Amino acid sequence: MTIAIDLSDPNIEYPSSDGEPVAETYVHLYAILTTLEVLKQYLTGKQATVLANQFLYYSQGFPRLRVAPDVMVIFDVQPGGRDNYKVWEEGQVPQVVFEMTSKGTQNQDQEQKKTLYEQLGILEYWLFDPKGEWIAEKLRGYRLRDETYQLITDGQSQPLELEIKVEEQLLGFYRMDTKEKLLIPTELAEQLLQERQRADTQQERADRLAQYLRSQGIDPDNLP
Repeated sequence: MTIAIDLSDPNIEYPSSDGEPVAETYVHLYAILTTLEVLKQYLTGKQATVLANQFLYYSQGFPRLRVAPDVMVIFDVQPGGRDNYKVWEEGQVPQVVFEMTSKGTQNQDQEQKKTLYEQLGILEYWLFDPKGEWIAEKLRGYRLRDETYQLITDGQSQPLELEIKVEEQLLGFYRMDTKEKLLIPTELAEQLLQERQRADTQQERADRLAQYLRSQGIDPDNLP
């Protein structure tokens, strides 16, 4: 006798958390969060979303078939966050996945996850080892070609149109068209502070000049 299973049953639960830590160490967590924020800002205004450490469900009706990429980028979907991501609802698999790897997760990242992402058709898979525990160059990328991952040798992400570089224990992202760096939050804050200081300096110079002109009997407000 065959028992029919309704895979679209609304009573099937797809949890958004398993109670496990987000990352193995602070270094890995910071690399995840900065990558998430930089790519979110970069893709603002586009039909895309960036998610971090959230379940990717890839088989309807089977909630155990899931994976939680450290960072995943999905194009041609509604922008914004999700509690989890269901491929059959969104109609798209992620195009780019980043895993912040370590010696402890090496086998899982290099074997099980690599095989799964390959089978799902995820175009690019990047492994970043911020502590250099098993990847000497710290960053290793793969691009799908003929349904098989091939090593990326130029450091460029084609779907993102970004060049990716290792910058100590973080990833640096650079636009391929302008070579401009996408700033992380601390760099953005420093840039804003410098701009404010420059503005304050210019205002101080203008005030001193106006004061000098007045001392010479010249009204700076009436200058042509």
